Amino acid sequence: MKYAVVKISGKQYLVTSGQSLIVDRIPGKEKDKVSFKEILLAFDGDKVELGKPLLKGAVVQAEIVAQTKGEKIRVSKFKSKSRYRRVTGHRQLKTKLKIVKI
Repeated sequence: MKYAVVKISGKQYLVTSGQSLIVDRIPGKEKDKVSFKEILLAFDGDKVELGKPLLKGAVVQAEIVAQTKGEKIRVSKFKSKSRYRRVTGHRQLKTKLKIVKI
């Protein structure tokens, strides 16, 4: 079983071929192909290749499945003794990827 550790948007993910993955927003439209060159580790079934810090020439290819939003987070501000209260919401933009090839 092949797998790799990939750095996407500043975070590290353990990925295999055919896996679906939700990451922070990556620019692009649905069905666009994306390639990631920041590979930290790769395993092909027999040997492990470890980068110092990155592997040279290694590429993970993925396809954008959907551009979505995460769950809503409510943020509140409060100041005591002055009746000041504010509640705002935030939804993080997310991208759903499907790993095509390692």
